Parts: sequence; C-alpha cells; structure tokens
Amino acid sequence: MNVLFVCNQNENRSKTAQMIFKDIFNTKSAGLYNKIPINVSQVGWADTIIVMEEEQRDEIANRFPKEYLKKRILNLDIPDIFHFYNPKLINILKLKMNEFAFLF
Repeated sequence: MNVLFVCNQNENRSKTAQMIFKDIFNTKSAGLYNKIPINVSQVGWADTIIVMEEEQRDEIANRFPKEYLKKRILNLDIPDIFHFYNPKLINILKLKMNEFAFLF
C-alpha cells in the first residue's frame, strides 16, 4: 500500500512518519508550503494520504479537487510542535496510526 504523509513543510511530522512506517507501507512524504510542495503525481501515487491537521486535508481538496475525490485521506490531528524524529512525536504517530489499523 502506498501511503503519503503530508504536513506543512515536510520537515518534522511527515518526514518522521515516512521513516517510522517505511517497513510497513510504501511511504513518501510531502509538504504543502515548502520549496517543492506536494504535486499531482504524489497525490496520484498514494492509495492513502495521511495529513497531520484538518486544514491540510482542506488544502489538498482545494489544490487537487479531481484527485481528492478518489483518495482516502485520514487526519492524525498532530499539532506542529515537534522536531524531526522526536521520541514523543514517534509515540504519538504510532498510537494514532494504530487507531486506523483496521482501515489498512
């Protein structure tokens, strides 16, 4: 399964998620507001897109309306307060992903 993790800058939350779940899924990560933002190719590649905040889901819907309707997009509801590979962030990501385990 191809899973795309998305956050604002693709520096902390989505990058960490990509790293810790790469042995379970085919993973990539992307940001919405960085130098090279998420693109239609990445959205098309993903079977599931996982955002960190609800506003990110809305932004994907605005940027890619056709593709958005075809994708399962899940929100982990993790605020942008963590650094890359922070142990607390890793724990939260694992707990939140376990809540969605029945969907995969």
